[in-house]
Amino acid sequence: MEKRGLAILGSTGSIGTQALEVFEAHSDKFELVVLTANSNAALLIEQAKKYLPNTVVIADENRFEEVKNALWEDDIKVFAGKEALSQVVQMDEIEIVLTALVGFAGLEPTMSAIEAGKNIALANKETLVVAGELVTQRAQEKGVNIYPVDSEHSAIFQCIVGEFHNKIEKIYLTASGGPFRGKTTEDLKSVTKAQALNHPNWDMGAKITIDSASLMNKGLEVIEAKWLFGLKPEQIDVIVHPQSILHSLVQFEDGSIKSQMGLPDMKLPIQFALSYPDRFKSDFPRFNFADFPNLTFEQPDKDTFKNLQLAFDAMGASNGMPCVLNAANEVTVQAFLEEKIQFLDIANYNEKAMIHFSGSSASSIQELIALDDSVRSYVDSLI
Repeated sequence: MEKRGLAILGSTGSIGTQALEVFEAHSDKFELVVLTANSNAALLIEQAKKYLPNTVVIADENRFEEVKNALWEDDIKVFAGKEALSQVVQMDEIEIVLTALVGFAGLEPTMSAIEAGKNIALANKETLVVAGELVTQRAQEKGVNIYPVDSEHSAIFQCIVGEFHNKIEKIYLTASGGPFRGKTTEDLKSVTKAQALNHPNWDMGAKITIDSASLMNKGLEVIEAKWLFGLKPEQIDVIVHPQSILHSLVQFEDGSIKSQMGLPDMKLPIQFALSYPDRFKSDFPRFNFADFPNLTFEQPDKDTFKNLQLAFDAMGASNGMPCVLNAANEVTVQAFLEEKIQFLDIANYNEKAMIHFSGSSASSIQELIALDDSVRSYVDSLI
């Protein structure tokens, strides 16, 4: 098999570093063309020297000289700035782009890659949350495939392989419930950043870990699923599954349900997105039923964890509301990580932003960028 040209956007983050482990295990099947990082120059340099990509991009222009000077002997092209992210993904040598950037920042590079006809392995759920209609429509027009990397969406995708001609009645996205499952609103008033970052099952970056604790991560996944699989809001549900073994379920119109199971390890969905339609042999740990004699399920508490309900509300509202919710949430999560607000304030400020921008619409990427900016300014002023 001819090697697939691979670009990893966000190679220094949790998904990016695990993607490099997958690449290393299957370097006979991939050609690493591009690595990018936001500001972690030291790790980007280390990765570049180890894997020797054609090109690296450091989004933080203040770190350009540091990266350039470190790599000039390795014959690696070095670029800087956010515009460079959108430019490098169009390189002829690239076949698939793994978008592992955090937040709204992933939208423009992903759209640029789609315009260049590159297949997308999508780990940046915000791209579809904010601009799902625009992204999926353009991908269809360009003949581009979008392969989900989130474990839940990968599970749905794996369940419908071979079933594309059969109608989906409903999907269930599973959620671990995070570190505060079963807690009351009163309990959550005093939680600390350290407690919120202590996820019971998954090892993730800070932003997505906080989103998991507030159930916003599941809310964003609900909106993403709508666009990935062409579903109506009433066809999507969430079920709390604390063991994180069933990664999501698909119910077909005959009543049959398929699920994808496995240990909570992001390398498996990363590898499947990069290898599809093949399944590459791996040495990932294997699931043992004896270790999990009880798999349990329960309904999520949308009253205590308001972010999940806000996401369902945004999905059913005007086409600008998911952008509003996402922008507000990125600001509030960062404020919580900087200990400027309390944990419950995240959802409260998100809700205020949705009320303030109620009915907002956007029909282009430029309008979405402008709306995103306005929401961020508004939430900043509240904080």
